[in-house]
Amino acid sequence: MNLTVSSWQFWALLSAAFAALTAIFAKVGIENINSDFATFIRTIIILIVLGAILLASGQFQSPATISGKTWAFLALSGLATGASWLCYFRALKIGNAAQVAPIDKLSVVLVAVFGAAFLGERLSGANWLGVALIAAGAVLVAYRG
Repeated sequence: MNLTVSSWQFWALLSAAFAALTAIFAKVGIENINSDFATFIRTIIILIVLGAILLASGQFQSPATISGKTWAFLALSGLATGASWLCYFRALKIGNAAQVAPIDKLSVVLVAVFGAAFLGERLSGANWLGVALIAAGAVLVAYRG
C-alpha cells in the first residue's frame, strides 16, 4: 500500500481513524443531551473549522464559479450527510458504540452496490467477496448473542 501524503490510501486510513474517534467521542458527548441537538453542535464546529481551513489555505472560491449540476449533487450529498448524522447520533444514544459503528459501516457495502448500479463501476470477484465479508463482519460484530 502506498502510504504517502499524496496517496488516497493515506487519507482513507486517516478518515477511518477519525471516524472511529467520532464514534467514541460522540458516545460520551451525547450522554446528557438530545442526539439531534448534539448533531447540530457538531455541525457548527465542522462549519467553523472548515471555514478557517479554507480561508487560511486560500482555497475558498466564489460560489458563482460552481455549476448548477455541482450545486445540485453537493446539496443532495449534504442532505444525505445530515440524515446520516442524525440517524447515527440517535443510534449511538440508544446503543453501544461498538455495535452501532459496524452497522453504520455497512455503508461500504452499499457504496459498492450503488457504485456498480448507478456509476457503472466494475468490481472483480475478489472485490465482491471482500464486500460480502465486510457485510458479514459488520453483522457479526454488531450481533449481541
